[in-house]
Amino acid sequence: MALNDPQWGNRKNGGPPDLEEMLRNFNRKLSGFFGGKGGGGGAAPGGVGGGIGLIVAIVALVWVGSGFYIVDSSQRGVVLRFGKFTETTQPGPRWHFPYPVETVEIVNLSQVRTVEVGYRDNERNKRPQESLMLTADGNIIDIQFAVQYVLKDPTDYLFNNRMTDDKEVVRQAAETSIREVVGKNKIDYVLYEARGQVAADTTKLMQEILDRYKTGILISQVNLKNAQPPQEVQAAFDDALKAGQDKERQKNEGQAYANDVVPRATGEAARLMQEAEGYKKAVTADAEGEASRFKLILAEYNKAPQVTRERMYIDMMQQILSNTTKVMVDQKNGNSLLYLPLDKLIQGANPGSTQLPDLQSAMRQGTVDQQAQQPGADSHARENALGRDRSARP
Repeated sequence: MALNDPQWGNRKNGGPPDLEEMLRNFNRKLSGFFGGKGGGGGAAPGGVGGGIGLIVAIVALVWVGSGFYIVDSSQRGVVLRFGKFTETTQPGPRWHFPYPVETVEIVNLSQVRTVEVGYRDNERNKRPQESLMLTADGNIIDIQFAVQYVLKDPTDYLFNNRMTDDKEVVRQAAETSIREVVGKNKIDYVLYEARGQVAADTTKLMQEILDRYKTGILISQVNLKNAQPPQEVQAAFDDALKAGQDKERQKNEGQAYANDVVPRATGEAARLMQEAEGYKKAVTADAEGEASRFKLILAEYNKAPQVTRERMYIDMMQQILSNTTKVMVDQKNGNSLLYLPLDKLIQGANPGSTQLPDLQSAMRQGTVDQQAQQPGADSHARENALGRDRSARP
């Protein structure tokens, strides 16, 4: 019964239409559509061929339309024809022969997947069968790390992985690689010295294993979450670590002290060397000058020995008497009137003064003053002076 039937709802007591009557009407219309006898007893000419063709066309259209699919930019499509690989399709709208002739597997290549080794979900949920491993020096270490990877080859990923779970493949490769790397190094190297290098070596070894089996998986990064000794010996390892840190600190302090003392000592040594070199040059130059002066004096002495001898004696006495503060007075041959250069004597006695009194000049001045007062004694004083010079000569 159709919804626009004039008898819809015109039942007794306003109830719903009879279900049996609706089924009979439906069967009658269906028989008439396929050429059978309907309720009027007439036949529908040509109904069989037209109805079957329409149904076949609709089914064929739906079947062909089911072959359309869209591949995103981060995906690749792998087309299989009767289960055999045919092609890999790039991003965009695509079409393939519908099932059961061909099927399509969509593989996401940009999705970053993560596998946890030694723990699950958080670091407290440990897996000792995965995290405990032996080092080269016979110590046990507990390592927990995570591996990030992507798919690089959809064909290898679909056809060469025997396991349906790619995470299990990566986990087994990661566990094998980390055990090999840790087994070749000592515990201090793994824990404190080169954790980054351990992760890099593990990544390289994992990739080699996965490429060898053509899994189509690319390792992006290996993150060491936790690397420590077992809980039972943690205190002993902490003490050893503290001792190592103290050793490094003392070495650094010693190196800093050496860096401070050695340059200063080197500079002091260089300064002393320069002073010694300068003193050497000064002494050498002075000696050479004295030698040259002696040669000149010798040449003059050979020309006039007496004059040169007297001149040398006078120069020596002048040098000696100019550096003394004593005044020599001849009481026997001297006069009662004596001139003392008090200003020169006071200047020589002053500690801050750098000049010495010229006593010989003062004596000469006093002698001149006495001679000026006693003109008759000039010849006598001259004879006395010559007599003293002769007696003082060697």
